[in-house]
Amino acid sequence: MDEEPGLIDSLRTHWRALAIFTLIVVSAAILAERRFLPAGSDDEAPATPATTAPATPGPTKPDEKAEAAKPGTPDLAPSVMSETVDVDARPALVMKGQGKWEDAAKALSEALKKLSGAVAKAGLASNGRPIAVFTKTDDAGFSFEAMAPLSVAPEGKAKLPEGVEIGASPAGKALKFQHRGAYDEIDATYEAIAAYLDEKGLDTKDLIIEEYLTDFKADDASVDVDIYVFLK
Repeated sequence: MDEEPGLIDSLRTHWRALAIFTLIVVSAAILAERRFLPAGSDDEAPATPATTAPATPGPTKPDEKAEAAKPGTPDLAPSVMSETVDVDARPALVMKGQGKWEDAAKALSEALKKLSGAVAKAGLASNGRPIAVFTKTDDAGFSFEAMAPLSVAPEGKAKLPEGVEIGASPAGKALKFQHRGAYDEIDATYEAIAAYLDEKGLDTKDLIIEEYLTDFKADDASVDVDIYVFLK
């Protein structure tokens, strides 16, 4: 993601943009913070991530570090469970899209519904649940690639709706996290993930995927989501 002037401040006003941006830059934040830790200091209190801003790129100011270490600050890291998995690439129908943060569930659900219809109409076999790969975020909204994994890529030129094409899902080693509940509350899960990565000092790629284990429903935005954060 491009770190354009003013982008960091604007991201702070949008929970989803901040969460994804945080995961991407968390490694840089860790290294920057360590520069401020006195060598050999035994009485330095471990910094507990703040709930409102899990991590930001660039050096951490000493007063911010002290604020994070105040007693009583919730420790988000233990609140998430993760497992390391090897994600295999799969052929998939792919549809690119954009959305605004306040309508994220609607934008994603509509894209996934269109992909599901395309799979059925083309007579293709699905291979797992649909996913979304977030490719860009800013203060206004986000860009994504919705994907419907397939058992095999179709031979020849499949008849697909406009905007839908054949591609492949990402592959690599990733940490798998879970979100269960309202989709508009997924920010809390991302905050916990950021705190976990910060605590463990893990190096991550610019690649985050959401896998939707249940379907979005009309006015009910509750959905079970597995989140994959890819490691370097």
